Amino acid sequence: MNKLVVLASGSGTNFQAILDAIQTGSISANVSGLITNNPEAGAIQRAHSNDIPVKIISTADREAYENQLLKTLLSWNPDLIVLAGFLKKIPESVVDAFDQKIINIHPALLPKFGGKGFYGNRVHQAVIKAGEKESGCTVHYVNQHYDDGDIIEQVTVPVTSDDDAESLAKKVLQEEHKLLPRIINQLLTENN
Repeated sequence: MNKLVVLASGSGTNFQAILDAIQTGSISANVSGLITNNPEAGAIQRAHSNDIPVKIISTADREAYENQLLKTLLSWNPDLIVLAGFLKKIPESVVDAFDQKIINIHPALLPKFGGKGFYGNRVHQAVIKAGEKESGCTVHYVNQHYDDGDIIEQVTVPVTSDDDAESLAKKVLQEEHKLLPRIINQLLTENN
């Protein structure tokens, strides 16, 4: 059985979408663990409700963060690592150790509106401010730079004149919940 490790910093709705897809058989995998940098993350409760181990790495020390992250990932030995709303940069040593095995979901159409500081409603505000007619979400491989790895797939949504950051976020999130599980299944199937 394939093993996933999910990294999340927030409420964990994408994490829940993954868990739901596993439960329905859309993804043939188990989640070995959840890693978060936020002791208050809603994703933690979702993990506990599903008997999934949780590792909280909330240190501000970069070297300690990197060492704990790498050690935890190596011990869980995942086939795929999924960033589902994880707000910390993945260190180069981790990217190297899990080359082409780390993916991220981003709430915009990369390469636009990506990079350091582009997360959550900041992304949607920037899209609206730029007058874009469409936005969406992107699943991409993680490399040493924020939101810069090879794009796997994107889904678009229209940006309408009455959209604000909140309404656009809802539209994009609906698509994220479909795209991320589908790509996880696709990658795990290709690698078997």
